[in-house]
Amino acid sequence: MTRIGLAYVNGAVPGFEDFGNLPTDIVRENGLVDGLKASDELDALIIPGGTLIESNDINMGLNTEIKKIARDGKPIIGICAGFQLLSNQIDIGRKSPVPIIKEGLGIIDVNFSPLITSDRVKAKVFDNSFLVKGQSEDIDGFHTHTYGKVEGDAKPLFYSQVQRMNYGDTNKDNEYNIFSGAVNDDGNVIGTMIHGILDENPILVNNLLEKIDAKNIDEIYSRNLEVKKYLQSEVGINTNIKVPQLKTKTKKPKYLMIGSNGSDSGKTFIITGLAGALRKRGYKVALLKVGPDVRDIIPGLYLTKGKMEEFSSIKIGHLGWMDIESTISKLNSSDYDIVLIEGVMSVFTGLLNEKVPFSAAEIAMSSKIPMILASGVNKGGIESAAVDLVSHANTLEKFGVPVEAILLNKIYNEDIFNEVIPYIKNNTNVNKVLKLPKLKSADMRGFIPEVEIRYELFTNHAMDLIENNLNIDEIINMAREVEFEKIYTFDEIKSKIV
Repeated sequence: MTRIGLAYVNGAVPGFEDFGNLPTDIVRENGLVDGLKASDELDALIIPGGTLIESNDINMGLNTEIKKIARDGKPIIGICAGFQLLSNQIDIGRKSPVPIIKEGLGIIDVNFSPLITSDRVKAKVFDNSFLVKGQSEDIDGFHTHTYGKVEGDAKPLFYSQVQRMNYGDTNKDNEYNIFSGAVNDDGNVIGTMIHGILDENPILVNNLLEKIDAKNIDEIYSRNLEVKKYLQSEVGINTNIKVPQLKTKTKKPKYLMIGSNGSDSGKTFIITGLAGALRKRGYKVALLKVGPDVRDIIPGLYLTKGKMEEFSSIKIGHLGWMDIESTISKLNSSDYDIVLIEGVMSVFTGLLNEKVPFSAAEIAMSSKIPMILASGVNKGGIESAAVDLVSHANTLEKFGVPVEAILLNKIYNEDIFNEVIPYIKNNTNVNKVLKLPKLKSADMRGFIPEVEIRYELFTNHAMDLIENNLNIDEIINMAREVEFEKIYTFDEIKSKIV
């Protein structure tokens, strides 16, 4: 029986993609498969993306087995963080005055440093490995990473067309401008920053199966179904939190957006905790981001083991992956139970751009998506946040967006919070005013998605804080079925707010 391992360790996102429906076995952090050494049992190994480097959860057991598999000439495919693990070193010092260097395994001769991209991409292929034999056309996939600058002497495998880097448009000439894949000298160990290469490029899957002389393909796919069933049985990784079966499934998913009055409101933290809490109850949760920065929903996908879908990034202007009309259509014919949508910046940021839609508010307006409107109180205080949220809620009401609740995040004083509740209720039509306390350790490295994040640390705190402070049944009841209605024109928007 041909066996293809999938690394299942803290900080990995093994449900993020299907890996061509090939993995047949789970490989633990001790490097064992069903209690036996991975190097003896496996014909190939896939190391998924995640925060393997920041998390420091790849221990000597798995490291030893990876090196042994590589020396034996068996295929290894490392994707994103998996590629980083196979490299010489990684500088995770984004926003640090000095590099913060983490050592890799030194199997592929490249180094990594900070570079943010979150694009759907095409990539040029270099014929330096068995994996790309006969792949004469560009391959498809997507990038989503913070530490994606690859430099070194390893043989190149892919160069990607990336339109945006570090939050800016940079590639008007559609050049292959990012070194995004490399291979070791022997050609059997492959690293790439492109997610979805095995899902979207069937020639690569066939080449891998041919390389390992796979005979019974049907048995591989059958065992893969069991692997997926196992992945979906647990919330997060190594938590022992089992996912129950829902007694009844909804015909259509229900939607809820987490919007805010600005950045640093805690939207990612909130949506991550909600995703985990809902998955613990058996719901299949879709996670979407307004705009291109899908990195924000990865912590939630870490808990739900959900895929990064083609509709995970809602397009605003020229930014993002799929328009809201197509997104709603695909979701309404899916088997998701609840759709959580994370807004971008303030819900009104971009509202007066002549390109439409260009804001989270317009996305909500298009389909009357219900919203929890959140604000962090750490900058202007609880009182200022309350005044700002009242203004935001009333303006959203003008556009027909149902604000189901107002949530004040990072509360530092219960008495002041209780004083602003009547003000909010008396000056809006919002009846539910919610709060989350300030997380004492949130200033530690590993808590900031845009800088450095440790998924197991971030997600555990997010889920605990949400479950201990919010009524999850109440949140579920805020979600609604929706249908796409229209995109408001620029003139219609101006007429409502000017």
